[in-house]
Amino acid sequence: MQILVRKLLQRISFKQVTSYRTYCTKKVVDIGQPTPASHPQFLREGEITPGITNEEYISRRKKLLDLLPEKSVAIIAAAPVKMMTDVVPYTFRQDADYLYITGCQQPGSVAVLGHECGLCMFMPEADSYDVIWQGRIAGVDAALKTFKADKAYPMRKLPEILPEIIRRSSKLFHNKQTAMSTYMHLEPFQKAANNGKVEDLSSFTHELRWKKSPAELTLMRESASVACQALLQTMFHSKAYPSEGVLSAKVEYECRMRGAQRMAFNPVVGGGPNASVIHYSRNDQKINDGELVLMDVGCELHSYVSDLTRTWPPCGSFSSAQEELYNLILQTNKECLKLCKPGATIQQIHNYSVEMLRKGLKEIGILKSEGSSSYHQLNPTSIGHYLGMDVHDCSKISYYRSLEPGVVITIEPGIYIPSFFDGPERYQGIGIRIEDEVLITETGYEVLTGSMPKEVKHIESLLNNFSHGIGMESHNKIRAASS
Repeated sequence: MQILVRKLLQRISFKQVTSYRTYCTKKVVDIGQPTPASHPQFLREGEITPGITNEEYISRRKKLLDLLPEKSVAIIAAAPVKMMTDVVPYTFRQDADYLYITGCQQPGSVAVLGHECGLCMFMPEADSYDVIWQGRIAGVDAALKTFKADKAYPMRKLPEILPEIIRRSSKLFHNKQTAMSTYMHLEPFQKAANNGKVEDLSSFTHELRWKKSPAELTLMRESASVACQALLQTMFHSKAYPSEGVLSAKVEYECRMRGAQRMAFNPVVGGGPNASVIHYSRNDQKINDGELVLMDVGCELHSYVSDLTRTWPPCGSFSSAQEELYNLILQTNKECLKLCKPGATIQQIHNYSVEMLRKGLKEIGILKSEGSSSYHQLNPTSIGHYLGMDVHDCSKISYYRSLEPGVVITIEPGIYIPSFFDGPERYQGIGIRIEDEVLITETGYEVLTGSMPKEVKHIESLLNNFSHGIGMESHNKIRAASS
């Protein structure tokens, strides 16, 4: 063993050793979130968050100022810490609007943006007790140096400084969902609210967030790729472990192992009749032989989320009834993808999907007529939604809005037939959804989740030939089976 270690050490050049020592001994300032100095594996020089540069954050603030009325001010609060028990917090997730404007990933601060004051950040102060228990956090120095604020103050100064900014303003906008009592209780704010001069900021921020920049799209592609790889591995796992809870744990493990910071939402893992519950979240049942499992999953990678759904039989083969319904949903998915292009709207695509599904369900014999009111019991959902920093992103943007290049949406036709549905027994208790992420491009669309199989023959082949797991040696065979 000593000889082996000696040989390994001899292979390392003096330059490599010197570089390693320099990196290890270099004093890196901890601001409570990754920086290029502390996490060079995540951030390049000049980036505030992975993939997003100082310049892009500054540009976002300038665009928001251009949208704000003259002499108005935006007050943007960071998300609060939410407690699971008296001393145990839930995992923190930053408010998307606050993060989009500042790049700060921590709780406890308020950002103020105005034509006169620029970006002014009020930052929390951590005492020695807080540092021991929770670690260091970004303060005034980080606000100025890292987040490039024009002005920064400790949070205790907010009651002194913010009232005057409010008094000089003609109108106030704030992220209403995350509003803090710290500023809402101030007399000038309450006076402005009583006079109808306070509005929700999201109508502006959602407008900015709706179309993604090239840097954002890179992160969304990566997030989608991680989710696809994780779901594929989980599909292989399902034949040996047909359990909702196990598959939920497996997909989260695979996402985290590929770099995701968290799941975008609690995975929906509906086996058998549970798949007909659209937002099923219990994930506590065994999946019986011959049943389908519907998995709706997504992960969050560096603040950008993914969202996709696949439905398959863990046993390895679809029944005739399952395949009949599945092919109807698959065909609807494909036809709706063709409609994704600049100028189209989510509502138009939705209306087309309803026509296809009504017609198909009538032909199969599930609906008595294409106009049957029972359809809404079988599919009460929209064909899709916007996607970005949040799963249902930019909710202030109408589904009647014409799509533009840079917008990311989902296309997710489904059918959810409860066990008690008054229809043919062979279809009862079946739930199927096929969901893809779609980027609107200049010439049409790009399916960000296109690497995840969805054809019946591909799914059955993969489950029956590769269900013991994937190694690098199997990659070419799997790719051939999917083509």
